[in-house]
Amino acid sequence: MGAIAVSPDILQLVTFTLGNEEYAIDILKVQEINRMVDITAVPNSPHYVEGVINLRGKVIPVISLRKRFGFDARAADSQSRIMVVDVGVTVGIIVDAVSEVLRLSADTVEPPPPMTSSVGSEFIKGVGKLKDRLLILLDIDRLLGHEEIHGMAMVH
Repeated sequence: MGAIAVSPDILQLVTFTLGNEEYAIDILKVQEINRMVDITAVPNSPHYVEGVINLRGKVIPVISLRKRFGFDARAADSQSRIMVVDVGVTVGIIVDAVSEVLRLSADTVEPPPPMTSSVGSEFIKGVGKLKDRLLILLDIDRLLGHEEIHGMAMVH
């Protein structure tokens, strides 16, 4: 995908689930993965912003990826996690479960097909093919784009 490399590019990804689908983001964007904690609601925030948490003295906004994608809400359970990601600012994203960290050769990633699921295709970098499963690779920077960051910056 782009310039010719001496060796195939290897993507290091953190995979997680929302419903029956498996998603992945670049491991370099993930600071940490935490169990669910109490989230303090913030009035007048976008519908997908659950609120804020105190992460070792730093207040960070937390968004529900389910709500951000327009999926049905689901109560958090023992598998639910808050993935703390860096997109210029630190943001927590709630996912149904974190699956694994894996390496994927860039040549096994195809561009997203048109009209991909209810997740806007502008947020999808591609679809990774593994033996028996497909991974939807998210562009977390675009997903948590400028309007979200500016909207959440008021939360800080």
